[in-house]
Amino acid sequence: REILGISDPQTLANVLTTGVQSSLNDPRLVISYEPSTLETAQQASAFANLTHDELLIQLQKNIHHEVLEGNVGYLRVDDLPGQEVLSELGGFLVAHVWKKLMGTSALVLDLRHCTRGHVSGIPYVISYLHPGNTVVHVDTIYDRPSNTTTEIWTLPKVLGERYSADKDVVVLTSSRTGGVAEDIAYILKQMRRAIVVGERTEGGALDLQKLRIGQSNFFLTVPVSRSLGPLGGGGQTWEGSGVLPCVGTPAEQALEKALAILTLRRALPGVVLRLQEALQDYYTLVDRVPALLHHLASMDLSAVVSEEDLVTKLNAGLQAVSEDPRLLVRAVGPRETSPEPEMEADDVLEVVPEVPSSEAARKAL
Repeated sequence: REILGISDPQTLANVLTTGVQSSLNDPRLVISYEPSTLETAQQASAFANLTHDELLIQLQKNIHHEVLEGNVGYLRVDDLPGQEVLSELGGFLVAHVWKKLMGTSALVLDLRHCTRGHVSGIPYVISYLHPGNTVVHVDTIYDRPSNTTTEIWTLPKVLGERYSADKDVVVLTSSRTGGVAEDIAYILKQMRRAIVVGERTEGGALDLQKLRIGQSNFFLTVPVSRSLGPLGGGGQTWEGSGVLPCVGTPAEQALEKALAILTLRRALPGVVLRLQEALQDYYTLVDRVPALLHHLASMDLSAVVSEEDLVTKLNAGLQAVSEDPRLLVRAVGPRETSPEPEMEADDVLEVVPEVPSSEAARKAL
C-alpha cells in the first residue's frame, strides 16, 4: 500500500530497486524509469556493426600496449572484441601488439577500465597465456533466454606465439572491472596463471539486458546469463560478489604495486641460489643438506608476492625438511649487515639471503 501511494515515478523506481535487491540479495537487479527510451537498450560492445576501417580505429582506442622499465610488457584492454572481430583483425593484433610484447620478461594485463566485452573473446585471451600442449575447459556459460549452456575451452592453436608459461602475468582490476573482464581475471586466478592486483571487481554479469516492464516506461535490468565456473568447482563464482584480488590495493596504485611485485619476483632465483650456497658452506648438519637443496630447487614460488610470503614459505619448508627449528631465514633491511657466521659444532645457523632492498621491491610489502 505504501508503494501504491508513491506518485513520483522516479522515486517509485528507486524504492522498487531497493526492495528487489534486498529481497534477492542481488545488486545487479535495477528498476529504472525512462520515459524517453523508445526501445529496449542492451549492453553492447563498441565493436558492433562497424566497417573494417572503423573496427581498426575502435581497436586502437580500446587496446593499448607498451614496454615498461624492467622489460615489463603492459597491455590495457578497455573493451574485449568477440570472435568475429578477432578472426578478422587477428593478424593486425599479432603484428602490431602481441609481437612487441613477446620479448618481455613479464606481462601486466590492465583490466581496470574494462566494463564490457564479448564472451566469445574470452578463450583468445586465456589461450595466449596458456601453454599449447593441452586444452582446458575454463568456463561454462548458461543462457537463460535460450535455456542453453556453452562450454569455453582454450584454443588448440593460436595465430602467432603464446606467452611463455615461465613468465609472470599480473592482472590489474578495479571496482569498475565488470562482466567479461571479471571472468578473465577469475579464470587466470583460478588457473594460477596470474596474480590479480587491485580492487575487488564489480560483481556484475556476462550479459545484462534492460527489459521494458509491460507497456510502461519502467525497465528492469537483469542478468540473463551466468558463469558456472568449472574451475571453481561449479559453485559461486564472481557474479554478484566480484573477483577478490590476490593483492588488494587502490586501483590508481595497482600498476605501481604490480611493478614492485614483479621486481621482487625477478630476484627470487638469486635469493634461492644464495640460500643454497649458504647451506652448503655453513650448515653443520651436513647429512641434511642434500634434502634441503632438493627442496629449494623444487619449491613452488608462484604465489610469492612479498618478502613476508617468501620468508614464511622458506622457513616452513626448511624447518620441516631438516627437522631443525633453529634453521631460520629472515629478510635483511637496506641498512642491516649480515656478518659471516663463525661456525662451531653447536652453533645455531641463521641463514640470511639478501632479499632485494631496492625502493621498488620494498613497495611490494
